[in-house]
Amino acid sequence: MFALLLGSRVFRTVVTVAFNMKPKVVFVLGGPGAGKGTQCLKIVEHFGYTHLSAGDLLRAERNNPGSQYGELIENYIKEGKIVPVEITCSLLEKAMKESGKEKFLIDGFPRNQNNLDGWNNVVANKIDLQFVLFFDCPLDVCLDRCIKRGASGSGRTDDNEESLKKRCNVYINETRPIIEHYEKYNLVKRIDASKTEAEVFDEVKQIFLGNAAGDH
Repeated sequence: MFALLLGSRVFRTVVTVAFNMKPKVVFVLGGPGAGKGTQCLKIVEHFGYTHLSAGDLLRAERNNPGSQYGELIENYIKEGKIVPVEITCSLLEKAMKESGKEKFLIDGFPRNQNNLDGWNNVVANKIDLQFVLFFDCPLDVCLDRCIKRGASGSGRTDDNEESLKKRCNVYINETRPIIEHYEKYNLVKRIDASKTEAEVFDEVKQIFLGNAAGDH
């Protein structure tokens, strides 16, 4: 009887520890049109991560008729500006909790110092940041990809030349310094995103296979 009770207690302890493990997070950054979303879908398929796009979450919230933030988000997106960090962090944390999963790709975040500060204040101590996956791509290539994406009916209100210029300025002036910040801590894995989709994913696979090996 004692052995059964002890075994039950140990089992409950193991289960409790397992459920209290911090989610593993990979930040995915790069310019607009660098291929982040496309590669994230492949990572999900091959490595079992859950893909959370900060932009997609914001767009979904914007389109939610009952959202108190919908109009505000719409205005920020149209202007190519970065939505207040409190909203983005809230949506990301909610999505992680509701998924029930433990490995996440957070795509397009943190995009500026305010994002980084907000994340560090609210969420950083609740997760295990594995690394930052940086899709490095020349801006002229990024712009060409986005224009073609918009012309083919992407449905994104910011896939137009005016919004793209603003987004590129935000990327250069606000997001690149965040990547440089993480480089100081040797957390950035850089990918040449100007290559073909298949070639880029070959590089991505090597990074994730190496990371998985390091976890064991």
